[in-house]
Amino acid sequence: MGSSGSQEVHQPEPKPELNKPWRIFDWGQKEALKEKLENFSPSNPDVKDIKILVAGQIGAGKSSFINSIESVFQGRISSRALVDTSAGDSHSFTQKLKGYTIRRGTKSLPFVFKDIMGLEPEVLAGSQTDDIINIVFGHVKDGYKFNEKEGLTHKDELYTSDPALSDQAFCLVYVIDADKVQFTDAKLFDKLKIIRQRISDKGIPQVIVMTKVDEACPLVNDDLRKIYTSKKIKEKMDLCSANIGLPLSNIFPVKNYHDEIDTEDDVDVLILKALEQIVHIADDRLVDSQSY
Repeated sequence: MGSSGSQEVHQPEPKPELNKPWRIFDWGQKEALKEKLENFSPSNPDVKDIKILVAGQIGAGKSSFINSIESVFQGRISSRALVDTSAGDSHSFTQKLKGYTIRRGTKSLPFVFKDIMGLEPEVLAGSQTDDIINIVFGHVKDGYKFNEKEGLTHKDELYTSDPALSDQAFCLVYVIDADKVQFTDAKLFDKLKIIRQRISDKGIPQVIVMTKVDEACPLVNDDLRKIYTSKKIKEKMDLCSANIGLPLSNIFPVKNYHDEIDTEDDVDVLILKALEQIVHIADDRLVDSQSY
């Protein structure tokens, strides 16, 4: 007699891709975006350039994002903001506050990105929340060396007690590693929430730039244009939104330049679109600055 046994039923693997993009994106808008940004000027004549502060966890790609923006406008790979590629380094390579004006050839464009020490979950590690808040409000001069144990005080020579409007940052950009967002320590998100609350009281907008999308999703690694049909990238953006409290409309997935030796149109257009939104959000805050 033969014995009958139940056969194991194999469920089909879930599709990694949505049937249609969840965000409509024009991949052919690179030149139009470049031209618009090259011709941009701040709404307030007293401010010659829009300052934007870039914060993020160690290794998330803050400095690489700044370099990638300049690479787009230069048409070649730029590395002005120094980046450390040491594997497993738990300390921030950026130690001092420095502003980077984005250039197109020899022309300086009217926005400056402020690079700071990386954030760490522990209270006495990485950038201090008070330092970041003071930088946003223009109280800290370039060259300030971050101290993990204590923040800048009004007694320091690099502290500006009465900053001009042009000293202030009008947008805070959080750079988050898409490949590690689900493993990010809750204490780091708590730091970001403290910063967000303090600067939101003064109307300073925030956005998230989600980097390393190619490392987070094999689909996107094979084809960057799958970024808005990738279920994995959408899930990670939803997680960022939930953990930090920003709407999806303020979250921009990008791929930074890291091992390339030439620029690529698809990488460029994602960076340009993120930059366009950041600059306009910051300029809107500049317009409203007299209300605060």
